[in-house]
Amino acid sequence: MKKDVALLEYLEGFISENRKQRFLDILKNRTKHFTVAVEDVYQMHNTSAVMRSCEVFGIQELNVIEQKYSKTIDKQIALGAEKWVDINEFSSNKSCIDALRGKGYQIIATTPHNESCFLHEFDITKPSALFFGTEKEGLSEDVMKNADGYLKIPMVGFTESLNISVSAAIIIQDLTNRLRNSNINWNLTEEEIIQKRLDWTRKTIKDIDFVESRFREKDNLL
Repeated sequence: MKKDVALLEYLEGFISENRKQRFLDILKNRTKHFTVAVEDVYQMHNTSAVMRSCEVFGIQELNVIEQKYSKTIDKQIALGAEKWVDINEFSSNKSCIDALRGKGYQIIATTPHNESCFLHEFDITKPSALFFGTEKEGLSEDVMKNADGYLKIPMVGFTESLNISVSAAIIIQDLTNRLRNSNINWNLTEEEIIQKRLDWTRKTIKDIDFVESRFREKDNLL
């Protein structure tokens, strides 16, 4: 970690003080207490919009399962969010669920079609992975069977469901707002903050490979 800190201090000499402070301010509100997973979303602009909501409301990681459709992030919709959110890609539901459980997350399926917990009643104390399904079919049977809990948005109209990007935005905003107003230890660790500052600083500097090579040369002389 000492080497990372030294590298960070060196690289930060190539960005403005305002930029450095902006990174620090944003990282104060970043969390991995909740993470989001999207499953086989046919229209990729919806995944891009979910990513944008993750970034806006402080969710650091987005997990994308692509068993059926091989697509790329729509950068016009994401509006740069792909630079600031960590994207984990999985080729199967099982590999995603296993990886998230291995990190200590409970698996929460979002669905309006069963006895789900209403959004305002959801227990935010446990680290949770929030799963969102396709626009037409919703979440797969695999995810539904393996879920530790279910979550839905209260609705009072004729329409039974919302577009995935809208559902995700409503749920993420509500849960992260409640989280920030709680006594739960939801912040990134000191090491995670250092790593994100490094990552974001690297993405800000032009000719970063050359700049880092100069640091290594300097470090080898010490």
